[in-house]
Amino acid sequence: MRENRLRTLWKADQAAVNGWLAIPNSFSAEVMAHQGWDSLTIDLQHGVIDYAAMVTMLQAISTTATVPVVRVPWLEPGIIMKSLDAGAYGVICPMVSTREEAQRFIAYTNYAPRGTRSFGPVRATLYGGADYPAQANDTIVRFAMIETTQALDNLEAILSVEGLDAIYIGPSDLSLALGCKPVFDDVDPKAAQAIDHIVERAKAHGVVAGIHNGRPDVARGRIAKGFRFVTVGSDARLLAGGSQDLLGAMRAK
Repeated sequence: MRENRLRTLWKADQAAVNGWLAIPNSFSAEVMAHQGWDSLTIDLQHGVIDYAAMVTMLQAISTTATVPVVRVPWLEPGIIMKSLDAGAYGVICPMVSTREEAQRFIAYTNYAPRGTRSFGPVRATLYGGADYPAQANDTIVRFAMIETTQALDNLEAILSVEGLDAIYIGPSDLSLALGCKPVFDDVDPKAAQAIDHIVERAKAHGVVAGIHNGRPDVARGRIAKGFRFVTVGSDARLLAGGSQDLLGAMRAK
């Protein structure tokens, strides 16, 4: 089966640099994939990407060694299983707030006897290889998003769930939950303290910590704190930012 380079990087204690895809287009996904990202996450939770567009984007990413990850809309077995069947090598599940929710998420992503994933890897075998059914449980990666006060209260219980590979912090939602302004980078002290606590406890449990960032300097600082999966920039933001830089230079007096 094709290796999951996220697992290879993490085994070597190296951080994966992840890009974000919000534009529902295979060509833009292919362009992003050819830039050298360790992984790219297709976002089905927020934005305008539907399942059909996601499949074409996974196919585009497959032209490179970049690892395809999908953030599903919610903790719902149908879309989680369909994303895996389409060839996602990682799944990010939002708003996981309890141990029971984390256990359900892990069950949905594992074939029996470990879990309840239904069998039908229609594209996953094309991407992963003929031995995908036998190796999938140990190859794909599972991220539970920690972004609520309830998740903070239940952090130890969530991190102790067998089969959970990683957690992923959404700083904006976490900040909102704590009564702070919703930002990626320059978070309020209360949110910063919570982020530090989460990564510290994740390391103690042997769970990879990931987080969303807006700037490279912030992402590098979080890697130094122990994060091993950092998202920096999305296709839409890069398109807008590049256009603004170019137009600013053209119109400068």
